[in-house]
Amino acid sequence: MSAPAPEHLDSAEPRRRGLTGRPAARRAVAGRLPWMLVVPALAGLVFLTLPLAGLLVRAPWSTLPQRLAEPHVLEALRLSLITATVATAVCLLLGVPLAWLLARTEFPGRRLVRALVTVPLVLPPVVGGVALLLVLGRRGLVGQWLEGAFGITLPFTTAGVVVAEAFVAMPFLVISVEGALRGADRRFEEAAATLGASRWTVFRRVTLPMVMPGVVAGAVLCWARALGEFGATITFAGNFPGTTRTMPLAVYLALETEPEAAIVLSLVLLAVSVVILASLRDRWVSAP
Repeated sequence: MSAPAPEHLDSAEPRRRGLTGRPAARRAVAGRLPWMLVVPALAGLVFLTLPLAGLLVRAPWSTLPQRLAEPHVLEALRLSLITATVATAVCLLLGVPLAWLLARTEFPGRRLVRALVTVPLVLPPVVGGVALLLVLGRRGLVGQWLEGAFGITLPFTTAGVVVAEAFVAMPFLVISVEGALRGADRRFEEAAATLGASRWTVFRRVTLPMVMPGVVAGAVLCWARALGEFGATITFAGNFPGTTRTMPLAVYLALETEPEAAIVLSLVLLAVSVVILASLRDRWVSAP
């Protein structure tokens, strides 16, 4: 067999150089630091982390265990955990079907419905509390009917705290589950349907297991948002010890009378937030 012509070798050489040169070029580009971007990025990092660092520096670490064991702290923590958990359960019960409706069905006004669902994300929480009071208050559009027909009063009760927290936290769950539903492979659902499974069976046995990571992530974000809710809670449910005074409300009250207690309560909420964000980091990083 005759050797390849020299011109063939010359024409192949640039292609080889191009293939081998790309990683080197990428490393060269990645190794350069664009200072015009690094400087404002560092400034933004300092802006976001410096207040948290100040909270850690000013924390009364020597008396932290004693302050955490105080009755009013434990009471506010217990109430916050209970109401946030119940609110998350309500959001799961209502939000997962709503997310499925937005992701898998076509109906007139779907974009408007999606916009209305996400309104609590940008609506000031105090405004949300006022809206809840006008609808579910004793003289509200629905509240007066609930009180007259069933004797149910929501404002200034623990149930009112759950309603306020669910109102502001449900969009986090709906958005997460809807995104998971849109990214799921529908061929498995279609295969189950062709085998005779009903729509409820397909949702329960196929769809829900596929999107379970999104449901869990949305539930965790929903729970964290409910735990930190302040504006809608104090407007709609008030600030009564043992009944509606959650951790954020206790922080607000302690800041006026006992700043160190407010720092301790803030540390608890900060620790919960960091744990939740760390647990969801892999999901966010691996998301397309």
